[in-house]
Amino acid sequence: MSDLADALRELPRLLFGGDASVREIALRTLLVSGVATGLATCAGIPLGYALARCRFAGRSFLLTLVNTFMGMPPVLVGLVVWLLLVRSGPLGGWELIYTKQAMVLAQFAIALPLVIGFTAASIQALPPQLPDLLTMLGAGRLRMLWLLGREAKLGILVAILAGFGAIISEVGASMAVGGNLQSSTRVLTTAIVTETGRGETGRALALGFILLGMAFAVNLALTIVQQRRKQ
Repeated sequence: MSDLADALRELPRLLFGGDASVREIALRTLLVSGVATGLATCAGIPLGYALARCRFAGRSFLLTLVNTFMGMPPVLVGLVVWLLLVRSGPLGGWELIYTKQAMVLAQFAIALPLVIGFTAASIQALPPQLPDLLTMLGAGRLRMLWLLGREAKLGILVAILAGFGAIISEVGASMAVGGNLQSSTRVLTTAIVTETGRGETGRALALGFILLGMAFAVNLALTIVQQRRKQ
């Protein structure tokens, strides 16, 4: 309880005090996770739609693979990306290891299967006759894709929420490929680990509350959009 009391005393100082490093870490957290979520959304929604509507050999295997990757431990994703980006790895020439770009890449890999899986499920939940009906009504291919996306918009928003929620709270991948470098790659989750290791439990809890508040604010905004479109 004393650690919780320390956290509650520390929280106003971190939020409204002169500690610029906390604001920098918070903004970096939003930047990295926001970019990764945006990239996963741009790639995952079309891939999810294709998996849901196209019929081809190996489709069931790919869906199973996506569903499996949805539960992949972030630290494992971080290890794989680390092996790719280190100097001796196949992408070592890009010199991205221990940078924000590497963190975006790792978080993108975590979020992508979630966006694909939830998008595919939302598209598959639509009536199977709907594409044929839209075609009969004169909708071209692009128009049909747009209308199907509108019908599945609630599920697609859930896909985006799931992807963002998974990566803003992960620590293993960010630590592995970012290195938790102060003023460079430290984000809120890795800062919490650092403060805990120093024995600053109250400060670590306060940072956790800030992270939770940020996640709540983003999810609230997307949920409001979701519910307004539902009405």
